[in-house]
Amino acid sequence: MIRIIRSTDAEAVNSLLNSRTAERPELAAQVSRIMAEVRSNGDNALCEMARRFDGASLTPDQLRVTAEEINEAYTKVDGEVLKSLRLARERIAAFHQKQLSRSWFQPEADGTVLGQLITPLDRVGIYVPGGRASYPSSVLMNAVPAKVAGVAEIVMVTPPMADGKVNPYTLVAAAEAGVNEIYKVGGAQAVAALAYGTPTIKPVDKITGPGNIYVTLAKRMVYGQVDIDMLAGPSEVLVVADSSANPVYAAADMLSQAEHDPMASAVLVTHDAELAASVSRELARQLSELPRRQVAGEALANHGAIIITKDLMESVQLANRLAPEHLELLVQEPFKLLGQIKHAGAIFLGHHSPEPVGDYLAGPNHVLPTGGTARFYSPLNVDTFMKKSSVIAFSQQSLNQLGDDIIRLAEIEGLQAHANAVRVRLARG
Repeated sequence: MIRIIRSTDAEAVNSLLNSRTAERPELAAQVSRIMAEVRSNGDNALCEMARRFDGASLTPDQLRVTAEEINEAYTKVDGEVLKSLRLARERIAAFHQKQLSRSWFQPEADGTVLGQLITPLDRVGIYVPGGRASYPSSVLMNAVPAKVAGVAEIVMVTPPMADGKVNPYTLVAAAEAGVNEIYKVGGAQAVAALAYGTPTIKPVDKITGPGNIYVTLAKRMVYGQVDIDMLAGPSEVLVVADSSANPVYAAADMLSQAEHDPMASAVLVTHDAELAASVSRELARQLSELPRRQVAGEALANHGAIIITKDLMESVQLANRLAPEHLELLVQEPFKLLGQIKHAGAIFLGHHSPEPVGDYLAGPNHVLPTGGTARFYSPLNVDTFMKKSSVIAFSQQSLNQLGDDIIRLAEIEGLQAHANAVRVRLARG
């Protein structure tokens, strides 16, 4: 069901790494055609694709979710779930509030003023997977940081169900998070609509949120026309464990990611061979009881592994090499290892911090870098929805003091007009 390999088996470890970054040129061509169709035919293309891909019959005037639909959604949402959604919203907002940066200005004695102006983006689009599934947590994780950042217009796109409606929990989460506009559009066509605009959907400045491979490829294609958060791949968890770990916990945490998608990755790294065997047995037992056991089983078989290392330090080194989306440290003293972790989207410390607490209620964002990109990407955060402008104000005195140096540097680059723009302003005594 799941491979057990040794860290010394370089070929097997490399195979695990490489399986996360496979290119799909045939899908890219399909996405490119979808994008072109939306650019050419706008709302009509979106309605045709809703019929083709979602089985939903919509007209252009039905693409935008109405206030009446949102009010109806509230009547269908369980009151206890609504309380939990509001608690999650408050905790996510409180965490992200601490990330806010402020503009700053530094005046100097010679009259120079340097600084940085930090402003929110005007209009952002968030993608939320939908259709038969409901992901209200993804709504909160994208919309709440944008709201905290001060974004004026937050636009959500999500695939419709076959009846042309949106899951009520998704709609209620959007209303609670302060989303301004909601559209019944999914897939690569939704990304195209957000990037290029249609008669109904105004273009945005940035697109965030995870989706399937079609959404990811579309985001890659529109980067430059708009900004994007990251290129998300299948979900991942890597569990580093020592002999203090409970195999029941470790197996449950691995399955919590494996059930997402047949492409999801769940990996255990341990130097305890006995624990490795126990977790393997526990995975089989728990898998047999899961409603999504076919999906989880395929993920474990094709993209999962238990890797046995020589010691805990090698386990940590391997974790840094894999740079996982979610990293759990099921070890006796997790805080002692924290300083040695260099690459991970989110780090879960200790035996009582399973990855799902980060998915829903802890507060930090669950939109995280995947496929090893934690080496250079950060989780979605308030800065995702803000931009920075440099502020420069020279006085006559400061220009006189630095002007000759500026002129020299401009002339050595062969840019005489640059030098002249400074020279004509210099006050020569």
